[in-house]
Amino acid sequence: MNDDSARNHGPAKPSLWVQRFLPGIKEGGSILDVACGAGRHLRAALEQGLTVTGIDRDLSQVEDLGTRSDVGLIEAGLEAGRTFPLKDMRYDGVIVTNYLWRPILDDIIGCVEEDGVLIYETFALGHERHGKPSSPDFLLKNNELLEAVLPRLSVVAYEHGLRGGDHPKIVQRIAACGPKHPWAMKNPVAI
Repeated sequence: MNDDSARNHGPAKPSLWVQRFLPGIKEGGSILDVACGAGRHLRAALEQGLTVTGIDRDLSQVEDLGTRSDVGLIEAGLEAGRTFPLKDMRYDGVIVTNYLWRPILDDIIGCVEEDGVLIYETFALGHERHGKPSSPDFLLKNNELLEAVLPRLSVVAYEHGLRGGDHPKIVQRIAACGPKHPWAMKNPVAI
């Protein structure tokens, strides 16, 4: 999302959606946080004992994590028109919040291991009534995340609608897993 006013990486606390599905990532697994911002989800994953990779155009807010052996940081402008730098990499978990750049959406989803989890939450059409982002370029269309992950991943949970509170938002969010993840097997886990 190249609208700087919309590039607020949110509160220091991890998203409740991410917290809900982060335990689905296998013990000791690897996480990719796309547009990691201040690193709230990187830090939550580290607390869970996961190895993390964060990618963003500005890593100044996560410099403190750069010396750790369980952290990889990649500074890259994802909207620069180049190939997604992690296109051929696979992770046990991929997290994206408050970010949408359609040209790399398929590559991001492709980073999910066959037994991995995708946790994605961002703004959707209708949000323009509540603030930025307001351009349709950065707002998901109805069912867009569903259509993007199917049939490659199994949908565990999906929501699209108004999140109230002090700063109302129209969001679309999905948790989906690869075909070899326990959530996709015949005995799904209770969520």
